[in-house]
Amino acid sequence: MHRIFLLLIFITTTLISQENFNFDFDFAQFRFDSTSNYTEVYYSFKQEDLTIVNKNGKSFIKAIMHIQIQDLETDELIVNKNWAFDQPIEEGETQPSSKGMLGAIGFILKQGFYQLTISVHDKMNPDIQKEYVEKFSVLPFYRDHFVISDIELASRIINYNADKKSIFYKNTLEVYPNPSIIYTNNAPVLFYYCELYNLNLDNDKDSKLTLNKKLYNSKNDVVYELTKSISKLKESIVDVGVINLQKYSTDTYTLVLTISDSVSNKVVASSKKFFFVNPGVKPKESFVKTSNYLSSEFGVYADEECDDLFEKSRIIATSNEIDEFEDLDSLNQKREFLYKFWKKRDTNPATRVNEFKQAYFSRMSIANARFRTMSSKGYKTDRGRVYLKYGEPDQIDRYPNETNSKPYEIWSYNQIEGGIIFVLGDITGFNYYELLHSTKRGELQDPNWQRRIKAN
Repeated sequence: MHRIFLLLIFITTTLISQENFNFDFDFAQFRFDSTSNYTEVYYSFKQEDLTIVNKNGKSFIKAIMHIQIQDLETDELIVNKNWAFDQPIEEGETQPSSKGMLGAIGFILKQGFYQLTISVHDKMNPDIQKEYVEKFSVLPFYRDHFVISDIELASRIINYNADKKSIFYKNTLEVYPNPSIIYTNNAPVLFYYCELYNLNLDNDKDSKLTLNKKLYNSKNDVVYELTKSISKLKESIVDVGVINLQKYSTDTYTLVLTISDSVSNKVVASSKKFFFVNPGVKPKESFVKTSNYLSSEFGVYADEECDDLFEKSRIIATSNEIDEFEDLDSLNQKREFLYKFWKKRDTNPATRVNEFKQAYFSRMSIANARFRTMSSKGYKTDRGRVYLKYGEPDQIDRYPNETNSKPYEIWSYNQIEGGIIFVLGDITGFNYYELLHSTKRGELQDPNWQRRIKAN
């Protein structure tokens, strides 16, 4: 599917903290090269939450930040490092300032699936600490079509007389991140930064690119919209924007940026959620809602994109749904079918994002990375299909070098039908693991599967 790209995919979040320690972090990915992205990690915490240290007549706060990035496909630790903060208390102050300690650190990460662990603790009092754990995918932005980077939310952007020595300097701008992704009535102006790539790859002189910006509230109402044309003369450009949130009520909002092509109807998007606190404004009853397929993401799909999306969705489709889709003979029928197909699988219809669909395509990305072969995409292999349909196994027993046996694996799922297994074997010797046997109802069952893995 080429229409919607989830550029930053969050799978799980774990938070361990000391209740009164305000530590926030966020991160965004930007293009680096054809195999890697540049991942920026933004962090902030307050001096006033930390213990004052007095030494030689001077006062300090001391903290340690630790970042660990692990490749979940190889278990390799890509980053495992501490950063020390020794911040003096300014002369005349009797206690730490309430201002935030704001920073950014960048890493080059190759395509893959990662777990980021970031924590900060008070060096003098380890009980004052907070830790976050996030899982995310890296999908390089070098592609054969236009694409949008992640959106970085900011508290301010300086575009005149920007300090080139600033850690927040990039592309002639100083972009001060907002790691908390919270805005308030006291600071109601949202700034954002993103990068648009591959804009001049299309040689069609008649085609025009349009950038659409929409702000959705938690009810999926569009509360702000702006559209502008994009020049195709440059390969890439920076887009920055400012939105005054003062008239909006307290709520969770999602900023969605979309590029569309007037000829091919291709559309790509990037989105970012944030929270706005504004007790002085009461929520409005309703705006115009996105309630049908014509105003959903599926409403602009081309015919081949509908076919491609359903091909990738067959694994979870029922036999009736497969027959129904194959009988459709118009583009709008396919769009409406896909809209209903994913809507009825949405685990949380109250949110704008279809979490089930998001998790499904996140697993597809992982399957393609883990299980691809010389002749097949990862999700089309038996291991990829099982992974997509049933998720991460509770246990995998691997037997790559058994005597008189070809390599095989046994995947165990303890929470399905009281416990099931899948046996997958590399019969051909080309790292193509076939499903040999399963105890899951409706799957291939062969109690004598061992005979197929005997070495000749």
